[in-house]
Amino acid sequence: MNKNIDMSSREVEIQQSQLLAEVPEQGVKDRLDSWLASIFSDLSRARIQQLIKEGFVTLNNQRVKANAKPKPGDIYTVLLPPPVSAVPQPQKIDLDILYEDEDCIVINKPAGLVVHPAPGHFDGTLVNALLYHCRDLQGVGGVERPGIVHRLDKDTSGVMVAVKNDRAMAGFVGLFQSGAMRKEYLALVHGAPAQSAGSISSLIGRDPLNRKKMAVVKVNGKHALTHYRIARRMDELSLMDCRIETGRTHQIRVHMKMLGTPVIGDALYGKAALDKKLPVVPQRQMLHAFRLSFRHPITHIDLVLEAPMPQDFKCYL
Repeated sequence: MNKNIDMSSREVEIQQSQLLAEVPEQGVKDRLDSWLASIFSDLSRARIQQLIKEGFVTLNNQRVKANAKPKPGDIYTVLLPPPVSAVPQPQKIDLDILYEDEDCIVINKPAGLVVHPAPGHFDGTLVNALLYHCRDLQGVGGVERPGIVHRLDKDTSGVMVAVKNDRAMAGFVGLFQSGAMRKEYLALVHGAPAQSAGSISSLIGRDPLNRKKMAVVKVNGKHALTHYRIARRMDELSLMDCRIETGRTHQIRVHMKMLGTPVIGDALYGKAALDKKLPVVPQRQMLHAFRLSFRHPITHIDLVLEAPMPQDFKCYL
């Protein structure tokens, strides 16, 4: 860390992984993230913003916002978390195993479990759990995501396959790419589509107005096909059975929005105002990977694996 900091800012103390920054008497013109980036030359503004978001920058032991206006005499504490290994480490995390053999493992992923390490989620992921459970998994299919053939969003629950060796990786990737893996989901949505059953075929790509979202687009997208039917109709809600023939990012969530029946609890594509009116306010997007059906690429056994409906679904039925 660069210790040659302008003393007029009266910034300075570096003690292991902790930095202290005192706002000078004449004050500063910049917002907090810009000011901290200007005095800590080894930290970019983006890095400062990430530290603020994760709660590592505090004022009087209270979290702060990146756009806060520093006041004269304020002393900010910046904690630098220890570097995280790029290689995921094994962690003992309970798994709900639906099927397992020497080539693959199929689990019922709970909502809230991140599949693989990513910024903000460096451990406590499914990959960390798999590395502990499958001791020879390291490096299968890649260092950062060993064993991962496909993924579910953090807040989507249900059936998910991981593999244990390279031959299984090649075989299962082939199943997903060829469409030979039958994937069925349950989705709780607001309202009901005009037709009780149907199919949605579209291109899905990045939303041109918000790069964090996906959208139905006319160009620069990938083909997506979803078959749906109403499995159960409630007053203002429907339980949808969705089968996807493709595996595009957020496919069901985007297609349900397109139908005018957004998934309950969906922070990106849903309707928060309607969620808040429900007797039980959803704590996550109500999407569950209910069933996977496939012929095992190594043993050639036909498998149909189901994850029971989660408890948080049942309170709406």
